[in-house]
Amino acid sequence: MSTQNADLTNEEIVLHNMELGLRRLEKLVPPPSDVLLHGNKVLRYTEQTIQQAIVAKLARYMSLLNGARILMEHGQVHEQALLQRCLDESESDIFFLSLALIKDARAPLHNEFLTKFWKEEYDAPKAIDSSQNRAPPNRKKIRAWIANTVGDDPSTAIKADRSLYKSFSGYIHGAAPHIMDLHDGQRFHVTGVHGTYRHEEHRHDLWNYYYRGLCAVAFAAKALGDDVLFQSMYKQRDEFAVATGRPDL
Repeated sequence: MSTQNADLTNEEIVLHNMELGLRRLEKLVPPPSDVLLHGNKVLRYTEQTIQQAIVAKLARYMSLLNGARILMEHGQVHEQALLQRCLDESESDIFFLSLALIKDARAPLHNEFLTKFWKEEYDAPKAIDSSQNRAPPNRKKIRAWIANTVGDDPSTAIKADRSLYKSFSGYIHGAAPHIMDLHDGQRFHVTGVHGTYRHEEHRHDLWNYYYRGLCAVAFAAKALGDDVLFQSMYKQRDEFAVATGRPDL
């Protein structure tokens, strides 16, 4: 791994290096500005470019990953899985936006996505008076666009991605099978599942989001024209796989 520190775990090194990458990319886009929203000063990207959207989505991914790490360490794996669903969406958004620049393939779907992304939550000072209606992104269309842009077999890629996405839906909506993961046969664990097999399963699963996070930074770097960072992130991804005993990925 590029950052050498005996006091840090491999996962902490990944988070550190991802943040260093984010700091480089932040400098490649116009910074946010103070604007007035309903009489209150807030920070916003006023240019609302696709590059700024990529940086913002990357920041969200890192914040979510750090949150999932903290929850996992405390055995709150049910809540960890909620954030993993959000991580899946954030990663998909980063690839969707980055590929539009890398492949010079920006489509009307990207414009629709960005219009919704930049829209304010409320168009009135009081939420109850707001008439704003921001529909969520069409995940099915986004997955299809990504698969058709990079996949050798788009139909298989779309199905695989949809299956992964749906696997966490039960945690979001509180489906019975997912809630029962909190039960050990005698009682529900509502303050963490330390020491159970579910804890180890989720610890193992979170590894994928560190690996994929390095890929997300690499894609963002490529999209924003930082080839040095692009190569560095892929090198660190491979080093992380070796250091954690998964060199074949």
